[in-house]
Amino acid sequence: MLFDDRYSTISNNSEGIYRDKGSKFIAYAYPLNSESEVKNLVAILRTEHPKARHFCWAYRLGQDRNTFRINDDGEPSGTAGRPILNSLLSADLTNILVVVVRYFGGTLLGVPGLINAYKSATIEALGAAERIERTVNDRYLISFSYLHMNEVMRVIKDEQITVHAQNFNEDCELIIEIRKSKLNQILSRLEQIKKVKATYMNTL
Repeated sequence: MLFDDRYSTISNNSEGIYRDKGSKFIAYAYPLNSESEVKNLVAILRTEHPKARHFCWAYRLGQDRNTFRINDDGEPSGTAGRPILNSLLSADLTNILVVVVRYFGGTLLGVPGLINAYKSATIEALGAAERIERTVNDRYLISFSYLHMNEVMRVIKDEQITVHAQNFNEDCELIIEIRKSKLNQILSRLEQIKKVKATYMNTL
């Protein structure tokens, strides 16, 4: 089975609104890079909506799509965070946070009504966002002698590799980004060049 190094996320913040029996559900979708961003984004919404009753959310992180968390913020268990997350799963999106702000309209919606409301608001926000496809990339430090620069740069050009930083002295260094599915092929080409050393840095 081939490793799928592609994943989908959103490129911009977006909003969606759903109304039911006087209650208003405003969904905010955000591109997300780390869990540490969540608290601040929710806090900003609490400041912007001081009269709202609930701030329920779900996020999904990581190219393997396995990192997620939900929060019902006082709604009955399973009626808010879970339907938000299920909408992210259905859309196959990751690196994304959706917060749904609820203004209570005075009429209880019941469990099915709440699930539908949080799901519908989320779907509206996702529909307003720009969906983009990205690839899982590894960052490497490439060290080599100046004498072999032409050979190294030929591989960089042939494979259309992104270079983030470069230092050309007697001993040269490049920081490059390699798509995961092409990693073995590219490293093999580079390591065939005399005195080239590739050191893994991190995954993007």
